[in-house]
Amino acid sequence: MPFVEIARKLGVSETAVRKRLQKLEELGIIKKYTIEVDPRKIGFNIVALIGIDTTPEAYVKVIDTLKNDDRIVKMYSSSGDHMLLLEVWFRNSEEMTRFVKCLNNIEGVTRVCPAIIIERLK
Repeated sequence: MPFVEIARKLGVSETAVRKRLQKLEELGIIKKYTIEVDPRKIGFNIVALIGIDTTPEAYVKVIDTLKNDDRIVKMYSSSGDHMLLLEVWFRNSEEMTRFVKCLNNIEGVTRVCPAIIIERLK
């Protein structure tokens, strides 16, 4: 949305909007600007969250290995049911199966638990 439109909606000057956004960026409150893509509209029919567990000594090495994998959209360290959570988009179930097999073959990975996202609710 253009700054002019934001300013109009808020009833302030464009300069005020620019200064406030700059301040939020400097404070690290706004880290980046991005877009949200609908994976299904670009051919990725399966969106999966994949939980991964590792042996303690392999944890950092597994992270380093996965960080370099361009197929992974997002990766999180977790304190929940799994040590790592991955968001991965696939064109079909065969592609997902191959990826899960690759994960299982990484040294130190002890468990891989994929969950296909059926619908985004919020």
